[in-house]
Amino acid sequence: MNNDSIITAGVDIGSTASKALIMRAEDVLSFVIGPSSVNPARTAETVFADSCEKAGIEKDEVRYIIGTGYGRAKVLFADENVSEISCHAAGAHHLMPDVRTVIDIGGQDCKAISIDDNGRLRNFAMNDKCAAGTGRFIEMMSRILEVTVEEMGNLDEQSSSPVVISNVCSVFAESEVINLVNEDIKVEDIIKGLHRSLTNRVAVIVNRVGLRETITVTGGVAKNAGVIRALNEKLGIEIKTFDNSMDPQIVGALGAAVLAKKKV
Repeated sequence: MNNDSIITAGVDIGSTASKALIMRAEDVLSFVIGPSSVNPARTAETVFADSCEKAGIEKDEVRYIIGTGYGRAKVLFADENVSEISCHAAGAHHLMPDVRTVIDIGGQDCKAISIDDNGRLRNFAMNDKCAAGTGRFIEMMSRILEVTVEEMGNLDEQSSSPVVISNVCSVFAESEVINLVNEDIKVEDIIKGLHRSLTNRVAVIVNRVGLRETITVTGGVAKNAGVIRALNEKLGIEIKTFDNSMDPQIVGALGAAVLAKKKV
């Protein structure tokens, strides 16, 4: 079997979303994003089977599978499990060979990853003790404000007088936002304040590993244009985003498939 016909897969079981990606050589055949559940082993089976069906292949055609993410140990059919930090580094480098800093804003944590010219891990820092710098924080606030996460990015751009969210704890920030709503503060000004609050926490983590260009953001929060604009402003550098052909939420699964190819 030559390298051009080898099929590999990455299965990324996150805290809120689970992803699977099928790859042949350098080409992505398919990917699937689904909700995580209380049974991560079953979720892994489901997203993998769905991605194989979408790619038009049988599961036994996949030569090597790597599991990653929060629930990687539950990808019971994987040939190997690899940290999501290494997988996001590999995935981002595969898409952007010039990337040197990767910010992964996940459902329950945030990571800043520094990589070398070959996409290998140099250093990383993460915050997994507070929801305030994570996707969970944005989702929680979207429910309070009764807007979707996608709508938050557009509303952010309409803000003319953003508020300052002073609380560093997500629980107290929630109460603060409810008070702002009751004071009839414009939703768009609250949203821009929330995005700035999140990026203030992310910037602390980035500074711990050292900011090196080029920089990109992975994870579901990367689809929120308001967060990207706030990061541009806070870090003083333009964040490089992926084109429309690749969902930033799938980068970890992509990296797992890329690393799987190297194994065979």
